[in-house]
Amino acid sequence: MDRITATKTARMADEIEKNFPLSPEVKAAIAKTNREAFVPMGFRNQAYKLDALPISANQYISSPLTVAKMTEYLFPRGADRVLEVGCGSGYQAAVLSQLFRGVFTIERIEPLILEAKKRFRELGINNVHTRTDDGQKGWIQYAPYDRILFSATAKEIPQKLFEQLADGGILVAPMERDGKQVITRFLKDGERIIEEELEDCDFVPVLDGVVK
Repeated sequence: MDRITATKTARMADEIEKNFPLSPEVKAAIAKTNREAFVPMGFRNQAYKLDALPISANQYISSPLTVAKMTEYLFPRGADRVLEVGCGSGYQAAVLSQLFRGVFTIERIEPLILEAKKRFRELGINNVHTRTDDGQKGWIQYAPYDRILFSATAKEIPQKLFEQLADGGILVAPMERDGKQVITRFLKDGERIIEEELEDCDFVPVLDGVVK
């Protein structure tokens, strides 16, 4: 990252912290991730604002504030591997790659995951593993995961994803509740799933199937 980009990214992390308290690890991860690289060319001048921006396939790159919150809610410290459902532009996965040894991200829209893979390569991010699939099935091959993150709103969490979550693991997802969306954190405690509602939010919905 060149000096100008590093300055803009650090300033954006400071701006986020004015709105939401950040741990030093998450703030550093945001400051070290070049958001401009994940934003379409026509929106590069808006890359450091705390706004969601449109990307291809009628999807959005989340606001950096939302990405920081979702990352913080995962309690990444001490966790080794994370599964992300909904790669989108790849920005959230790139932030997670600063905090986890292994990031496994699934996207149902193939052109999006191909673009994200190209960005990871260009940025030298080597610990993000990508897959085109319906993320609601998870990625059994690398389970169990210490953390699972949904980057799209779900009506319910499929049982097989809880099965792929390690005991003591945390799953964070925007959930559809009574006509609104609520970021919800699930903690797996043996056979029990403990649920905690955190705050209202606005994400694109989780959809079934794969788009080539």
